[in-house]
Amino acid sequence: MTLLTHLKVLDFSTLLPGPFATLMLADLGADVLKVERPGARDLWGVEQYLNRSKKSITLDLKQPESIESVKNLVKEYDIVVEQFRPGVMERLGLGYEALKRINPKVIYCSITGYGQTGPYKDRAGHDINYISIAGLASYSGTKKEGPAKNGTQIADLAGGSLHAVIGILSAVTYRDRTGFGQAIDISMTDCSFALNAISAPLHLQQGLELEPEEMMLNGGSFYDFYETKDGRYFSIGSLEPPFKRALCDAIGKPELYEMSMDSSKESGIAFKKAVQQVFLTKDFQQWQHIFADSDACAEPVLTFAEAAEHPQLQQREMIVEVPDDQGNLQKQMACPIKTSVFTPEYKHAGLKPGHNNEEILRTSRQESR
Repeated sequence: MTLLTHLKVLDFSTLLPGPFATLMLADLGADVLKVERPGARDLWGVEQYLNRSKKSITLDLKQPESIESVKNLVKEYDIVVEQFRPGVMERLGLGYEALKRINPKVIYCSITGYGQTGPYKDRAGHDINYISIAGLASYSGTKKEGPAKNGTQIADLAGGSLHAVIGILSAVTYRDRTGFGQAIDISMTDCSFALNAISAPLHLQQGLELEPEEMMLNGGSFYDFYETKDGRYFSIGSLEPPFKRALCDAIGKPELYEMSMDSSKESGIAFKKAVQQVFLTKDFQQWQHIFADSDACAEPVLTFAEAAEHPQLQQREMIVEVPDDQGNLQKQMACPIKTSVFTPEYKHAGLKPGHNNEEILRTSRQESR
């Protein structure tokens, strides 16, 4: 059984935030139709993953007949996701107000860097810019090297994609109650700003300046990464007393426990330095063996290749094989949402742009007559 088979999504988005949001909806069973510009396909070759289980048509939105095709489709595909700069869809005649006149139930989700309003609404940007404006980057990283260069796109995914899905599903619930759709304005900067969830109250309510390596979770305590003898790293998150004791026992330094419980800054620095020195005495594999059965909140920093083979992720079936349009199987990350009534169905990897043109557009034109 799938969860969202009653939802039909018209996806105009490109790059990462919108496509990942509609991938989640498709994995949960929604009928997602991707609308692409002829000859366009982007994002460094990962489109077969991001466009999994989605249908594809190509339309040149500068042509009147393409605009008419979209208006016909909106009668059926009543959730729209778009990622153009503010005003672009309005100029094409495909803004929320125009489509609402065709279908009052339409849910229209716009994902942009800065939102539909404000002095930055027309400004160009990327993930690194949004987390900078949102304050996230300023206290992540180190004092010596500056802001951390994240390997994943925080603003795009945690900001844009996930909040878009939350907004869309909330709008579906509202529509089920009232019969009306709505416009959703997702700003990746707004959503990134909201991700300051733990740290923001320290400033807003206590006046604390948020700086790198000054707080419990950003390097200001022993909650950190520790280099091993062979240049690999372990993550240590043993904040609570039982976990601290388990850590000290595992590294063969039970006498450090009392120091770890001293709340003074001097003791905190000394404890962290002692743990750093101990970790440098053994290699990565040795520490993996030592912590294998320890409840110390200590885990190895794995490469992605190692993570994909980890027994926990293997048992959770987080790597799946999905057929492409030639019937060949390719490995992809699975849908992470698991429920007691739902098993995701991976229909196919991303199709070539325009794969469903004849099927979708012919039917749309016939129904408009």
